[in-house]
Amino acid sequence: MLKGKTAVITGGTRGIGKAIAKKFAENGANIAIIATSDNDSARQTVKDLQNLGVTAMLYICNIRNPEEVESVKEEIMADFSKVDILVNNAGVTRDNLLPGLRIMDIDDVIDINLKGTLFMTRAFIMDFVKNRGGNVINISSVVGLMGNKGQANYAASKAGIVGLTKSVAKEYGRKNIRCNAIAPGYIETDMTGKLSDNQKRDIASNIPITKLGKPEDVANAALFLASELSGYITGEILKVDGGLYV
Repeated sequence: MLKGKTAVITGGTRGIGKAIAKKFAENGANIAIIATSDNDSARQTVKDLQNLGVTAMLYICNIRNPEEVESVKEEIMADFSKVDILVNNAGVTRDNLLPGLRIMDIDDVIDINLKGTLFMTRAFIMDFVKNRGGNVINISSVVGLMGNKGQANYAASKAGIVGLTKSVAKEYGRKNIRCNAIAPGYIETDMTGKLSDNQKRDIASNIPITKLGKPEDVANAALFLASELSGYITGEILKVDGGLYV
């Protein structure tokens, strides 16, 4: 489905990003993973992708730094020549009620989740224009659509991604560049791993499908948006939340 294409995935060494990288590689895409550190787990992820018969490489970059983003983009273009798909997945949480949020809690979440997504998209967009096509997939959250107690900073960052997604779709649709976002609900990752069993049961009771999602559920949606099956879809926010926000 993606054979011969190259995808750049931020935060692609664990959780949702790792599941997306695996799903894309299984469908023939070469993968450039951007992570914040070079460690055994990251290197193993790349090896696992390579074992699927595709080219996969690891790049270290702090996406909140626009100079680093531009530099890593040049490295990736030198290694792969062309990029077809950009998945802006990297994100963090720093949860607290609004008065308890430290300035660094606000800055970290906005800088990485929102500004990092903007910097990455800005870095690759003109290459997509030159290539006469490209596909941007942003990972937002249902929290960015409905808000959530104790997550004002996170909700603001993810709502910003919604606005960014729609703006890029309008700016570059005529250039054969599509931009969509996925808004996951509660997915079983490191973030939700901090919840107690009782908290997970309470959450599941409020989800029509009555369970938390898997990273593969988001990866399947990303594969759809990355493929020509969604060729007439842009500016869309695809919820993968089990019906949490209907």
